Amino acid sequence: MNFQETLEYMYRLLPMYQRIGNTAFKKDLTNTIRLLDLLGNPHRKFKSIHIAGTNGKGSSAHMLASILQTAGYKTGLYTSPHLKRFTERIKIDGKEVDEPFVCDFIEKLQKPIEEIRPSFFEITVAMAFEYFAKREVDIAVVEVGLGGRFDSTNVLQPIISLITSISYDHMDMLGNTLSEIAFEKAGIIKEHVPVVISEKQDEITPVFLNKASEMQAALFFADSEYKVSRNTELRDSFHYLVEHGDQHFEMQSDLGGQYQVKNIPGVLKVASLLNNMNYSIQPQHLDDGLKNVCKNTGFKGRWQKIGTKPLTICDTAHNEDGVRQLMAQIATTSFEKLHIIWGSVEGKDIEKNMCHLPTSALYYFCEANIPRAMKTEVLMAQAEKMGLTGVACGNVNTALETARDCAGVNDLIVVTGSNFIVAEINDL
Repeated sequence: MNFQETLEYMYRLLPMYQRIGNTAFKKDLTNTIRLLDLLGNPHRKFKSIHIAGTNGKGSSAHMLASILQTAGYKTGLYTSPHLKRFTERIKIDGKEVDEPFVCDFIEKLQKPIEEIRPSFFEITVAMAFEYFAKREVDIAVVEVGLGGRFDSTNVLQPIISLITSISYDHMDMLGNTLSEIAFEKAGIIKEHVPVVISEKQDEITPVFLNKASEMQAALFFADSEYKVSRNTELRDSFHYLVEHGDQHFEMQSDLGGQYQVKNIPGVLKVASLLNNMNYSIQPQHLDDGLKNVCKNTGFKGRWQKIGTKPLTICDTAHNEDGVRQLMAQIATTSFEKLHIIWGSVEGKDIEKNMCHLPTSALYYFCEANIPRAMKTEVLMAQAEKMGLTGVACGNVNTALETARDCAGVNDLIVVTGSNFIVAEINDL
C-alpha cells in the first residue's frame, strides 16, 4: 500500500475517536500492551516526559520539545489530534514521521491489527513509540490523548510527569466533577517519578496530593514557584514577566494567548527538574526555545494569526475553560467589530461553551466534514436562544470568505469552537 492507501486502510478499519466519538475510547490498556509486546516493547527504550491535562497540554508539550531541541537533544514529540496531516502526530526535532515508515509499520502489523482490532489511537501510539525507539531519540515528549489513567500512552514509565490545567471536558468518559476528571488525569503519576502540576486548583489539589503520596512521587505545584504574567505583544512576539524567588526576568514566546501564563510555570519547572537529572538546559535554551516554538515544532492553532486587515485568528478552544480563556484574550485585543466563526462536535456541552460568547459579535456558523460534526442548524438554534446573531455558512472556508467580505479592515475575525473546524481552514 502507498501512503494514501495506508491512511485509508487505517481510517476504514480502526475506530477513531475524532470521527465517531466515545465508542472508540477503551478503558483498557490491553490492546496497546499486546501491540507493544509484538514490537519488542519500544516504549522502554527511550526516556520520556508524559503530559496530561484538559487545556494546555499541547502548548506545554510543544514548548518543552522546542526547548529540548534548542538544548541539543534529539527530541521526539507525540501529540493528537492532527490538524492537517496524519504525520503531524509524530515528530523528531520538528520533522514529521517519514511516510514510508508509516506504510511499513502498518504493513508489518496488518495481521495483528486485523486480529486485535485496536483503535486508531492505539495503533498510532504504538507507531510513535516504535519510531522514537528506532530513531534513538534522547528523550520524547508525549501528550496524553484523552484522560490519563486508561490512555494508551500511559504504558510509559517517564522521567517526569506534567499535568496542566483541569476543567470540564469529555464528562461522559471522565466524570462529572472536577475531582473525578482530575482523578483520571492523575492516573499518569508513576511510582517515584516526580510530577509537576502547572496550576494549583484548590478544589482538586487533594486528588493530586493523595495520588502522589500513594505513588511516593515528589509533587511540585509550578505556579507556586514561578509567577508568570503577560506583559506586552510586539508583532508576532509575546512578552511574559516571570518571578522566581528573588529573580525577576522577561521571556518571549511566539505562542500567543493570555492562557499561556498558566502553561509556562509548568514548563519552567520541568526544565528545572531536568537539570537536576543531568540534562543541561541553560537560560539561553529556555529563551530561544520559547521564542521559536512554532518554528521548531510546527505548532498550529493556538491564537494563530492567519490574516491581517482584518486581523484573523484561529484558536482550537473547544471546551468551557478554553472558550472562557479565549474570550479573555479577545478582550485584550483592539478591534472595531468582532466576527466569530463557530463550529462544534457532538458530545460537547454547547450551552456551557456558548454562554461565554459575546452577544455583540456577528456569528458565522459552520460544521466540519466529519461524522461527529454538530449540524449547523443545531448551533443556530442554540445561538438564537442565547441572543447570538449570525448566519449559516456550511463549511469553515465559506464562513471565512463571508466574514472577510463583511468585515472592515480594523475588525477582528476569530475561527474557533473545535479542532476540526480549525483543521479545515485552507490557508492554515
